[in-house]
Amino acid sequence: MIQNSEMKHRILRLPMTGGLILAVSLAATAQAEVSKETIEALGAPDSIETSIGTLDFTDGAPSADTAQKVFDALDFTRALNVYNNSFRGASALGFHKGFQSIGADYNDVVITSELLDSTSLFLTGNADTVYYISVIDLSKGPMVIEQPSDGVGTINDMWFSWIIDVGGPGPDRGRGGKYLIVGPGYDGPLPEGGYFVAHSKTNRVLYASRAYLVDNDPKPAVANVKANMKIYPYAEGAYGTSIAQALTGAVRLGEAPKIPETKFVEASNLSMNTIPPSDFGFYEWINENVQAEPATSYDVELSGQLAAIGIVKGKEFAPDERMKKILTDAAAVGQAAGRVLNWRPYGAHPDWAYYEGSMWGNMLWEGGAFFETPPPAFADGTFKPLPPTGARTLDSRTAFYYGYTLDSPGMIMNIPGVGSQYLMAFLDAKGDVFDGAKTYKVTLPKDIPAKAFWSFTVYDNQTRSMLQTPQKYPRAGSQSYPSPAATLAKDGSTTVWFSPEQPDGVDRGNWIQTDPNKGWFTILRLYSPLPSFFDKSWQPTEIAPVN
Repeated sequence: MIQNSEMKHRILRLPMTGGLILAVSLAATAQAEVSKETIEALGAPDSIETSIGTLDFTDGAPSADTAQKVFDALDFTRALNVYNNSFRGASALGFHKGFQSIGADYNDVVITSELLDSTSLFLTGNADTVYYISVIDLSKGPMVIEQPSDGVGTINDMWFSWIIDVGGPGPDRGRGGKYLIVGPGYDGPLPEGGYFVAHSKTNRVLYASRAYLVDNDPKPAVANVKANMKIYPYAEGAYGTSIAQALTGAVRLGEAPKIPETKFVEASNLSMNTIPPSDFGFYEWINENVQAEPATSYDVELSGQLAAIGIVKGKEFAPDERMKKILTDAAAVGQAAGRVLNWRPYGAHPDWAYYEGSMWGNMLWEGGAFFETPPPAFADGTFKPLPPTGARTLDSRTAFYYGYTLDSPGMIMNIPGVGSQYLMAFLDAKGDVFDGAKTYKVTLPKDIPAKAFWSFTVYDNQTRSMLQTPQKYPRAGSQSYPSPAATLAKDGSTTVWFSPEQPDGVDRGNWIQTDPNKGWFTILRLYSPLPSFFDKSWQPTEIAPVN
């Protein structure tokens, strides 16, 4: 040890070329004594008041009571993180549970031939397009999806992580084509061509696509889907494999696959629930998803949070009464977080407002589809990606998956004429929540920036699903199916009303019915959005109460 301020010398004998001896002189000065303030700042007092109660220590060592309080706090924190970070996994599982309840199993296709209506509980679904959705099983090998033309969709894994887009935003660009989805652990041969190949980290995937109406009629779209939509196992060595590839010994030549008849399950007019619970049952759903999927299908940080509350792949989830109480409490706070971040985000996230000072917003613009970096700029036909931020936008992810489903880059991009854009409104012009007993109106200026069509849909605050009223389809828009099209004013603008009773002098197509006993929110959808949406030269009025 070096003492006081005396210089000490030490000769280090190190073998070097030529037998040289290197002398290194080490010197140091004595440190001043650590201050009392420093010790107090890094130490633990005998007692301290915190948000989890009084914490007691004996010369820094926690009491047994303090240890229990801290363990409870850690368990609650991790359970809350699991709720917010893995709601997407429970919601993905909800698709399968809901589809099973109406008779759809793996690889069957659920279709809404008469569009989705308010009968079912489905997070912010629309009543504008024909849905065709399937939960596909990859556990026995890769699966082929024959995508019909004129679709718009995506494929996600069982954590709502994006795999590949299909239809208009996908590589088939709306012309249709064969997609080959490969599950985890598959090491067999793959074709040389003929398929759009994508890989999943989970044993099951969610395929979800939409078809637009043709001249305000869903029947042509439904007929196209039913004639061309197919899901079946991939046949190694058949289509996509050349003789030359087989000659290398990498694959045996195989027969063409036997394509089974696609089973379509009608979901229009049927009641089903696809939404996870917000109590202890939520964690049972998450455990079910964890047990069904590889441990490597979700990131190690989330895996650690799950393990900390007793959810581990291959192990029984059996929390004791203490832990059940903590999990139930965390689920209650978790759902409150999802609601706060949707209904009242602007104090913490003013950037979520799409227009400055407006109640119209969308949390996805903060971090894009992957909740990390805003979507790339688009100019002169070229995308200009922004530099990665390296930080997950956790609040936007929590808010999004609490109220919405599926993920795709096509949902949030700066490109005119492709896909659809969404503006959400949870508060009126004064910043108050919408009262189902009151009358409100909003005006869309002329030249609404939607090349295909536009619509409003009203949702129930509690279920985040379509509001159930005698209207059945709680919507208004430019399409004349399944409700009359909205009419324009003489100046080209369009006004939409929200109220329990149809206002005098207002056309049916310009009115969405509300329930006087329920709160609501709405989404404005712009299909194939035009430049004036992106440059914000077009802006709807705020939704305001009518005196």
